Amino acid sequence: MKTTLKCTICPKGCELAPGEFGDCRVRTNIDGTICCTTYAHPCGLNMDPIEKKPLFHVLPGSPILSIATAGCNLHCKQCQNHSISQKGEAYTSGGSKLLPNDVVAIAKEKGVPSIAYTYTEPLVSYEYTYDCCKASAEAGIKNVLVTAAYINPDPLRALCPYVDAANVDLKSFSDDFYRNICGARLQPVLHALKGMKAGGVFLEITNLLIPTLNDSAEETKQLCNWVIENLDNETPLHFSRFFPQHQLQHLPPTPEETLLYAREIAFNAGLKFVYVGNLQSREGENTRCPTCGKLLIERRGYRVVQNRIDLGKCPGCKTPIPGIWD
Repeated sequence: MKTTLKCTICPKGCELAPGEFGDCRVRTNIDGTICCTTYAHPCGLNMDPIEKKPLFHVLPGSPILSIATAGCNLHCKQCQNHSISQKGEAYTSGGSKLLPNDVVAIAKEKGVPSIAYTYTEPLVSYEYTYDCCKASAEAGIKNVLVTAAYINPDPLRALCPYVDAANVDLKSFSDDFYRNICGARLQPVLHALKGMKAGGVFLEITNLLIPTLNDSAEETKQLCNWVIENLDNETPLHFSRFFPQHQLQHLPPTPEETLLYAREIAFNAGLKFVYVGNLQSREGENTRCPTCGKLLIERRGYRVVQNRIDLGKCPGCKTPIPGIWD
């Protein structure tokens, strides 16, 4: 008699018979244990500027080792990495095997201060991500998650002590959007954001604005108000420009004015650090002191032109600037 097991990593709670894969395509039941087939089999390993994650308040201007594993528990119609996020390990692995200590050794060899678990959804490869984060933290290397944060509270709580920062892709503030565009639900993501905050993870949030789907002023206001009320008004928020991708190639790119208006809405709501991405807008890339308005970090694309933050503070009025600066 075949015995099914319930995967407890994410809210989908897939019931898996022996050899059966979950909705993420990488978690399976092997000999009565739920495990990830991606363990030690990354599908991508690159050096990036940390601004590409995007993280603007974490070690500005530094390189970061980016590692990816196949699979995702969301199925976003706008996914730009669908060739690896919507495939299992068997279709993406290059055959190389990298154990957690190997990842740490590469980071040390490259001389980078941090590692990003990125490009797909690192949380579905939970055991590998956890072990890599733990090994890196013990070696004095910082860990960054780039995630949609579709995870249950218990595994998230266990992981947080080894994670320094995260950029959470908050797809929308509409449950209908999550159900119809991503194959998920909104509330578990909001719960995970609060869990990360409580767990001491420094948070930045990205919201990709897609024309006609999640770009209304009202939804933007709701999202901003939730961030202020449940996280804080110093949480950096990135509005990112959509380009036609995957199953949404019939939609146009996000107009520049939509992004700039969203930024204005966020500032008016009370958020202090609001950015725009995938757009040629230098002011939307820069960090300014929310108290005196002094230009603190000047950016051009992924390059930091100048960083004036002094010991985590504005050099002018001495206002503390939230982030990880060393």
